[in-house]
Amino acid sequence: MALTDEAIDKIKGMITSGELGPGDRLPKEADLAERLGLSRNSLREAVKALSIIRVLDVRQGDGTYVTSLEPPLLLDALSFVVDFHRDDTVLQFLEVRRILEPAATALAAQRMPEEGIVKLQATLDGLGSSPSIEALVSNDLDFHRQIAAGAGNTVLCSLIDGLSGPTTRARIWRGLTQQGAVTKTREQHQSIVDAIVAREPELARSWATVHVAGVEDWLRRAL
Repeated sequence: MALTDEAIDKIKGMITSGELGPGDRLPKEADLAERLGLSRNSLREAVKALSIIRVLDVRQGDGTYVTSLEPPLLLDALSFVVDFHRDDTVLQFLEVRRILEPAATALAAQRMPEEGIVKLQATLDGLGSSPSIEALVSNDLDFHRQIAAGAGNTVLCSLIDGLSGPTTRARIWRGLTQQGAVTKTREQHQSIVDAIVAREPELARSWATVHVAGVEDWLRRAL
């Protein structure tokens, strides 16, 4: 095991064991290095790596702290990795969306508060009768983000949000080239909202599956 990896593993052990918790300050560098049997250079590199993935927060002049460790914060690194996707992997992202989004939509049908449902319908109604493709895609991203949030599971919401970026270009491409795509998208969104309003999780799941699978199927044929 590389020395930096060993240092990372030891700091991780302190956190997972409960010795360090969210918001706790790490001991001074010299003291922590001696305690863990590490060189200060290895410890410094480990702290740098853990700060990049939002496990640690280095505050200049103050010290190094464990972050909140909340899922949205930790999964923020996923968006960074996802940004490096190649165009030929977009279908794989759509496959993952087809697995996760129907599950989130079913949970939203059970858990989304009434005010959240009202906001979701207002988002759909606010699109206008003849939206631009850019407006449609922006509305689509917001629509799905609200549903994911309405599922009441921060891990699931963060995963879906992190995976939405790579499919944006495909959504724009579909809107520009497939006849009736805009109308179909609006109709399917309304069916999803209606299922959530009716508190019908399996119906909501089905409509979400149809919606995401439609984009995936179109892209497979287009490619």
